[in-house]
Amino acid sequence: MLPTCSPLDFHCDNGKCIRRSWVCDGDNDCEDDSDEQDCPPRECEEDEFSCQNGYCIRSLWHCDGDNDCGDNSDEQCDMRKCSEKEFRCSDGSCIAEHWFCDGDTDCKDGSDEENCPSDVPAATCSLEEFQCAYGRCILDIYHCDGDDDCGDWSDESDCSSHQPCRSGEFMCNSGLCINAGWRCDGDFDCDDQSDERNCTTSMCTADQFRCKSGRCVRLSWRCDGEDDCSDNSDEENCENTGTPQCAPDQFLCENGRCIGQRKLCNGANDCGDGSDESPHHNCRPRTGEENCNINNGGCTQKCQMVRGMVQCTCHTGYRLLEDGRSCQDVNECAEEGYCSQGCTNSEGGFQCWCEQGYELRPDKRSCKALGPEPVLLFANRIDIRQVLPHRSEYTLLLNNLENAIALDFHHSKELVFWSDVTLDRIMRANLNGSNVEEVVSTGLESPGGLAVDWIHDKLYWTDSGTSRIEVANLDGTHRKVLLWQNLEKPRAIALHPMEGTIYWTDWGNTPRIEYSNMDGSNRRIIADTHLFWPNGLTIDYAGHRMYWVDAKHHVIERADLDGRNRKAVISQGLPHPFAITVFEDSLYWTDWHTKSINSANKFTGKNQEIIRNKLHFPMDIHTLHPQRQPAGRNRCGPNNGGCTHLCLPSSKDYTCACPTGFRKTSSRACAQSLDKFLLFARRMDIRRISFDTDDLSDDVIPLADVRSAVALDWDSKDDYVYWTDVSTDSISRAKWDGSSQEVVVDTSLESPAGLAIDWVTNKLYWTDAGTDRIEVSNTDGTMRTVLIWENLDRPRDIVVDPVGGFMYWTDWGASPKIERAGMDASNRLVIISSNLTWPNGLAIDYESQRLYWADAGMKTIEHASLDGSSRKVLIGSNLPHPFGLTLYGERIYWTDWQAKSIQSADRRTGQARETLQDNLENLMDIHVFHRHRPPVHTVCEVSNGGCSHLCLLAPLPKGYSCTCPTGINLQSDGKTCSPGMTSFLIFARRTDIRMVSLDIPYFADVVVSVNVTMKNTIAVGVDPQEGKVYWSDSTLRKISRAALDGSQYEDIITTGLLTTDGLAVDAIGRKIYWTDTGTNRIEVGNLDGSMRKVLVWQNLDSPRAIALYHEMGYMYWTDWGENAKLERSGMDGSGRVVLISNNLGWPNGLAVDKTGSQLLWADAHTERIEAADLNGANRHTLLSPVQHPYGLTLLDSYIYWTDWQTRSIHRADKDTGANVILVRANLPGLMDIQAVDRARPLGFNKCGVHNGGCSHLCLPHPTGFSCACPTGIQLKRDEQTCDSSPETYLLFSSRASIRRISLDTSDHTDVHIPVPELNNVISLDYDSVDGKIYYTDVFLDVIRRSDLNGSNMETVIGQGLKTTDGLAVDWVARNLYWTDTGRNTIEVARLDGSSRKVLINNSLDEPRAIAVFPKKGYLFWTDWGHIAKIERANLDGSERKILINTDLGWPNGLTLDYDTRRIYWVDAHLDRIESCDLNGKLRQVLVSQVSHPFALTQQDRWIYWTDWQTKSIQRVDKYSGRNKETVLANVEGLMDIIVVSPQRQTGTNACGVNNGGCTHLCFARASDFVCACPEEPDGRPCSTVPGVVPPGPETTSVSGRSQTLSGRVTTSTTKPLTSLERVEGNCSDKDARRGLCSHDSEAVLATVGEGLHVSYIIGGLLSILFILLLIAALIIYRHNKSKFTDPGLGNLTYSNPSYRTSTQEVKIETIPKPAMYNQLCYKKEAGPDHSYTKEKIKIVEGICLLSSDDSEWDDLKQIRSSRGGILRDHVCMKTDTVSIQASSGSLDDTETEQLLQEEQSECSSVNTAAATPERRGSLPDTGWKHQRKPSTESEV
Repeated sequence: MLPTCSPLDFHCDNGKCIRRSWVCDGDNDCEDDSDEQDCPPRECEEDEFSCQNGYCIRSLWHCDGDNDCGDNSDEQCDMRKCSEKEFRCSDGSCIAEHWFCDGDTDCKDGSDEENCPSDVPAATCSLEEFQCAYGRCILDIYHCDGDDDCGDWSDESDCSSHQPCRSGEFMCNSGLCINAGWRCDGDFDCDDQSDERNCTTSMCTADQFRCKSGRCVRLSWRCDGEDDCSDNSDEENCENTGTPQCAPDQFLCENGRCIGQRKLCNGANDCGDGSDESPHHNCRPRTGEENCNINNGGCTQKCQMVRGMVQCTCHTGYRLLEDGRSCQDVNECAEEGYCSQGCTNSEGGFQCWCEQGYELRPDKRSCKALGPEPVLLFANRIDIRQVLPHRSEYTLLLNNLENAIALDFHHSKELVFWSDVTLDRIMRANLNGSNVEEVVSTGLESPGGLAVDWIHDKLYWTDSGTSRIEVANLDGTHRKVLLWQNLEKPRAIALHPMEGTIYWTDWGNTPRIEYSNMDGSNRRIIADTHLFWPNGLTIDYAGHRMYWVDAKHHVIERADLDGRNRKAVISQGLPHPFAITVFEDSLYWTDWHTKSINSANKFTGKNQEIIRNKLHFPMDIHTLHPQRQPAGRNRCGPNNGGCTHLCLPSSKDYTCACPTGFRKTSSRACAQSLDKFLLFARRMDIRRISFDTDDLSDDVIPLADVRSAVALDWDSKDDYVYWTDVSTDSISRAKWDGSSQEVVVDTSLESPAGLAIDWVTNKLYWTDAGTDRIEVSNTDGTMRTVLIWENLDRPRDIVVDPVGGFMYWTDWGASPKIERAGMDASNRLVIISSNLTWPNGLAIDYESQRLYWADAGMKTIEHASLDGSSRKVLIGSNLPHPFGLTLYGERIYWTDWQAKSIQSADRRTGQARETLQDNLENLMDIHVFHRHRPPVHTVCEVSNGGCSHLCLLAPLPKGYSCTCPTGINLQSDGKTCSPGMTSFLIFARRTDIRMVSLDIPYFADVVVSVNVTMKNTIAVGVDPQEGKVYWSDSTLRKISRAALDGSQYEDIITTGLLTTDGLAVDAIGRKIYWTDTGTNRIEVGNLDGSMRKVLVWQNLDSPRAIALYHEMGYMYWTDWGENAKLERSGMDGSGRVVLISNNLGWPNGLAVDKTGSQLLWADAHTERIEAADLNGANRHTLLSPVQHPYGLTLLDSYIYWTDWQTRSIHRADKDTGANVILVRANLPGLMDIQAVDRARPLGFNKCGVHNGGCSHLCLPHPTGFSCACPTGIQLKRDEQTCDSSPETYLLFSSRASIRRISLDTSDHTDVHIPVPELNNVISLDYDSVDGKIYYTDVFLDVIRRSDLNGSNMETVIGQGLKTTDGLAVDWVARNLYWTDTGRNTIEVARLDGSSRKVLINNSLDEPRAIAVFPKKGYLFWTDWGHIAKIERANLDGSERKILINTDLGWPNGLTLDYDTRRIYWVDAHLDRIESCDLNGKLRQVLVSQVSHPFALTQQDRWIYWTDWQTKSIQRVDKYSGRNKETVLANVEGLMDIIVVSPQRQTGTNACGVNNGGCTHLCFARASDFVCACPEEPDGRPCSTVPGVVPPGPETTSVSGRSQTLSGRVTTSTTKPLTSLERVEGNCSDKDARRGLCSHDSEAVLATVGEGLHVSYIIGGLLSILFILLLIAALIIYRHNKSKFTDPGLGNLTYSNPSYRTSTQEVKIETIPKPAMYNQLCYKKEAGPDHSYTKEKIKIVEGICLLSSDDSEWDDLKQIRSSRGGILRDHVCMKTDTVSIQASSGSLDDTETEQLLQEEQSECSSVNTAAATPERRGSLPDTGWKHQRKPSTESEV
């Protein structure tokens, strides 16, 4: 029966009675919480949020992702909206848009990888990359390098040459190395579980215990109370070693069970053995009279009746003692985790408190960090991501990383740092992902841990490869090795800058956790037991504890900061934890095995949850929050502690420290430079070990692009270090600190293995084991020459002795030896030749005059006297493979490949051996840099010894000798060198041109040092007279020349070239000839490129090599087209004959043997070199097979040729083909070759001294010579002189060029007119009177003019233009007319740009082409706007008339035939050319089916037009429309075309004489003419009356009128106002009679004999009419809102199917559209504020000419926003191919393509054509041609 409570008590649901005052006090007194139910909620403050459970929390905490209420009611929030660049997962979270369907599961629910297209192409890696199993690309050099760069070991599988694991390690199938003891230990340690396959019963080692499952665990874990075996077998049969612990409120039974305290003495046997009841337990004897009402039942606190017996209980905060009555205070603070941070116990209660920066939550126990929401920042190998732990938001911070492992941040500076173990670099970026930069890029091998000191701004890192802990400033400067002793594999690192300490884990053979002060002092071990793979480490600054994970023991542990109170937090469900971080009461860690981020309570390990899984490869993790980097005292203060370099904090104070290797000069200052250090090469880097400090840490010199450094030397004079690189085949130098790096020698090196500096005369000596030479140069690489080239067989090390004048070198070829010679190569002598195998390093001891060497085959270090006598072994044991050797002081130092170490010993005895550094792979040369080299005084110091070039030391008595650069001979005085090579080979190698001297007894190639970048140099020729080399570059498309020493560089031909394969210099006739396979032409020009002429243009397929025979007047060339042949003609192109046309494949090289009167050629297809006589007869094979000959030349009795396959130059006898030798090998990219002998006299010039009497070109032929003119110009009848330009020619524009095609000659070759600064030329016209070209450039928005030869360019109109599509010159009245599609106006000005005036600005929609007929006074134009039309007006704009407005699509071009008086136009939509008479009648179609014509012109019986799609200029007969032919093909970006001809601009009118008497503008009309004034007054008085000049400018009314105009609106029905109808209202009759009115914009009729008073009467009437019109217009305006283009200009415009930059809203007229509008395209355009309007408006001509479906192409116009017009936009045509030309070339092809993709254009058949013209089909013979014949040559 339940007790009845007294009126003062509260009756709990479970029957208990408690004091009423305890109800709703927040304590669970009833034990079923019924005293805390239905309590009135506490009133929350204004800035608080009311939880559903009655708690109040800060408003800020509402919806912050944290369950602050306890019932999660503060987190019932709306899902946040995802931004435009995010994808919404099914669970409502947002991820980056480009993560959708990327193969990675980024949404928690995987919804981003559902419904993906299956045909997503797998990423293809480039040739230099390796593809990981999951598709990622890494650099190929990382494949099989022993590092897991992919993250799944796929780059380390299938590696036969895989680096084996070390001894004591087992190699998993994946390539991972693990401890051998883990094999078959029941634990899966390999990623692929291969360590547990094929196991018999596992063998456990002596210190392991074997579980029943066969698994091995540590012996020390047996009977430790933890189930380590997973089957409890390690805890069975344990002796009871001490009492198990029961909780404070529990009772320990005798059988070991724990029961609750309240169950004691309750009359029930709860323990099971009775030990909780009498008689075992001392229970009070129960008497039947017990009652809670009497004396509270004897209880000190609470009493209740159970089964008729009294049971005492205690209040919350107390516990029952063993007597069953008394209560004792519970110390809550003793229970871990009771409070988050601080805890104070009190009687019956407790109080929790929080550290600074935290606030107590409503539960009064846990602490919440103040500040923003915490973010987890983690490295994911290929990227760094952020995740909000309390919700699923997940964002990318940095991507496209190689292998990001370690990570940390600096909150106040907003920086993130990470290490990349693939690139071996430490990087940093801003926390927003911007500004990525390298911090540390050298000397790292495996930087696995990283920590930022946010108080002192330092960066600490661990490197398990170098076994070091280092420190540097945040930018990587002042780097110092902090700890290096007794470190094996340091991994995680954590800092406590407030305490000045650093903590790290080491997972080497003795795993441990250590700490030291941040200056490296006071180091000690804090944990070294029960550790195996201590991976992650973090410090809980608020809780004063550290946490770490052990991946082998699958445990997360914690301890105090001194290592005490160590305890496992989680020991279950941790397959492979890697990194850990802590925040508030939670731990967060990454796990490699589950690829996830997990969290748990940091005290109990409970509440485990997965924050994020299915990650790529989670590595390091940190909580990004200001409380993770709390403020602290900066021990260094504001002035860096007074230190010159590093200030490092310690526990109490700080220490000044120096960068690695620099000694301290005082307690706070460091030395500024190093005085002595050991320098050694390690293939991929060059390092130094300072002898100024004790630590002997090696420091990498920060150098770029060191691939395989071998030999070293140094020069303390300029602080330079020199090294050779056998991968890049170069010799470089840099200062010892890595600055001023430069390449000294990088040509004609094959394996530079030895290097020596002559520090006396500043010379560089080196050996080359590839070319078997010893060479010398100045230390900057100039004046290089070969010293020894004979009898060398793989020379290795070299040392010089400037004291004695000798040099010494080792040679380890077939007969190994050590030789010496004078430093000038004199007195060569073998000094050691016996008992040598691989003599490697050499060193000279100047003091004892002895030579030391190391022999890796004999495994010895020996020494002898400098002449080779008294040889002695210094060290003969424990030398597995010595390589580099050097001496310093009393010690000898050497590197050893096999021992992977640097060692030293006493140089005299070989005793006292020491190892300076070990575990260093790839050790090469070694030297000690110091500043005490002996000074030597030599003759070379005084004026270079009198030598013109090189002064080399030599042994006494001579002392020195002079020598010359490679290939040049010394003159007889023994001091001066010849000016240059006399006889030499010169050849092209794509990116450079080289020479091989034939004057000297060896072959060495020297680069012609032209200071210009060559891309694809093919043909080469020499002018021996001036000593200049000429070459063609098919990528840069130009022909250039320079002097043979590289000076005087200039481009001579820069236009009209495609692929210039052959080139020949006529040194006698001073001409250059060349072939062009792209244009299929052979041309000639003067040596400076002037007077260029096409000689042969017909029946050429692919002309290549060309050779000249000036004395005979012949030109020979090879053609390797479809029908390969060898042809000949006169050097003027006459008398052309095919000499050989059978059995030819790829005739590449060609040479004329003048002495033997024969032709020689090389054929790469038949693999022969053949010969024939000069007529092609007596053909015979000289050499067969030759693999792939290309260039061919001859000199004296030899032929020389280049071969692509062998990459070599060969030589043979020219008559027999015998005695083939290799001239130079190992030269990839060989092209043309020429042999030159400058001493040989030039032949007789057929043209004689006076150029044969020719005004321009004089060209030889077999019987004499002929005069010739440049391309397109005809020779005059005297057959000697030429005009300066053709008489009749086509002039056309192609965006960036203006060219001409002569109609006087039949070759129709285009010639560039050299007008400067052309960007996007559209429209053209010319003026025959002044001989000027006028053109519009819509990129610059200008109209310009120049002379017809391209000179004197000037801007005519430079302002107020938008898109000037049409241009016309009135050559009689000297006016210039143009259309502006952007502003929908037609304007006029004088030819010099003055007197500008808007003629027509209403009812224009998209005015395009324009033409004038001055004789008739007519102006014609086309309009391809909403309703296409062709219109006519008088030249003043009056009497406007629509001629054609039916059956028109896009009327593009327009031209007039002045003879037949007809208009011709092209229609690019209806694809035809039509004509009509001047009134629009007698219309007829001339040609139908033209693809996309743009502009046209007329000459004689021909109509010429440009076509965008066929990229050509074509013509037809203007009468019949037949005889269609292509004039010029393959021209990108063709625009306007006009004819320049004396017959074109004829006729005159009234304005032709004295400008008609007008002051400004004169306009002829059909029967009269008018004068007009400009829009803007120009300061000169203007009169509209012919012959009347007003006295001076009066007050004008421009502003008044323009306002009126702009306020007037004309609808489509309003009659356009002619100039006669526009009359001023503010001028009196009287003034007007005197001519005093200034009429700015009016044009007044001036017919002969008519009085002025008539005009005034008419004027009055018109004024009234004008006012009426205004009123009517205003009324109409209220009904129709129309559009203004630009109110300031008063342009009257209709609503328009193309957007202009209008400020008004654009309404679209609902006009029934003809069928052709189906093919329209949409276009949007930026308004004045560059914001895009939303509507899509259909537009006609050419922004998009599309396929027949109604497609969208949203605006390629972003290229230049707010511009209109077809021309500057891309054009998409309704055809299969399309050329998208970026306006003004502002985008390249890939950008255009991207733009198209971004806009998701549905232009269905758009291909972006390359900006380069398509080359005609071609052969694999070249690396720069398309396929034409099947062949294997493409592999070449």
